[in-house]
Amino acid sequence: MYEPIRTKSVHSTMAGTPSDFPHRSREEELDIQLAGHLAALLAVTDELRVLTPSADLDAAAERLAAQVARLRGGRTPLRAAPAAAGDPAALHRRAHAFAGRALVVAASRADTSAAILAAERMDAHTSALQPLTATP
Repeated sequence: MYEPIRTKSVHSTMAGTPSDFPHRSREEELDIQLAGHLAALLAVTDELRVLTPSADLDAAAERLAAQVARLRGGRTPLRAAPAAAGDPAALHRRAHAFAGRALVVAASRADTSAAILAAERMDAHTSALQPLTATP
């Protein structure tokens, strides 16, 4: 009723040959994701530093830059000079979201230093939002 397959399966021909493209390990993928989330958090932190300068934000930016450089094999992150315009509450919410994403990835790859930094930044942005949202 059915005609037998006369050609070799794609899966059997591919099984014995090495791949032509590089594969990353799960740890490498998580490093890339974590570095991206921390770099995004650094960019928002730099924007906040322009709008509301503080020693806490300066220290956080330096720690974030160090973590991104560590995850990227020593390459320092690019940092643009942000414009002095924007809503601080919206920036704190974005920073809180990036820190949360970084915390999830850091926890999944068991990176204690990055997880602690991300949790501290989440707390800092949550407390920064309290007075901003309490005012009518």
